[in-house]
Amino acid sequence: MAQAVRKRRKEARPAELLEAAFELFVERGFAATRIDDIAARAGVSKGTVYLYFASKQAVFEALVRQAVLPNVERLIGETARPGIPVLEILPRLLRAITSTMAGSSLLQFPRLIIAESQQFPELAQFWRETVIDRMLGVVSGLIERGIAAGEIRPVDPVDAARLMIAPLLMAVIWGTTFVRQDESFDLNVFIDRHLDIYLRGLAAEVRP
Repeated sequence: MAQAVRKRRKEARPAELLEAAFELFVERGFAATRIDDIAARAGVSKGTVYLYFASKQAVFEALVRQAVLPNVERLIGETARPGIPVLEILPRLLRAITSTMAGSSLLQFPRLIIAESQQFPELAQFWRETVIDRMLGVVSGLIERGIAAGEIRPVDPVDAARLMIAPLLMAVIWGTTFVRQDESFDLNVFIDRHLDIYLRGLAAEVRP
């Protein structure tokens, strides 16, 4: 996303305001960004921002709905198809999520939310209800289906879903926060290694 301050004008589309807001949230954090800052970055008046968004939190929620939710729904629709073994669907789904996030601005959302969650717990709650719970519900449902079909050994579906998703969140935080400049970290390779271990632990035992 471009970071130059845009030339001031009277109107801006909501998408332009959201782009400006996201740049500032990543650069400064949610707490330090003001509506005035978003307006200045977008090149409009403060009143123009309020025409579209009632508050800074409303800006954040609109960002998630625009940038994240369409990807979530697309990934679920592409991978969770009936008739395909669950142990094939699960790695497809996690790899698709990883490929969508890798190298994109979507990587910044988890880091931003964790950094601001103590001061603004409502942001974390919105992210959980809108994104994480949606994904966990789909994954736990697939695991229940796999158990019923005898593909997956008896496990707690909710915990198993969390164990599938949690390493991705950890890897995103690691890659955006802790990786040194001289260190190589490939998110896709990490997820492949995670899936190798995870799926072996999930699979039902083959009895002679």
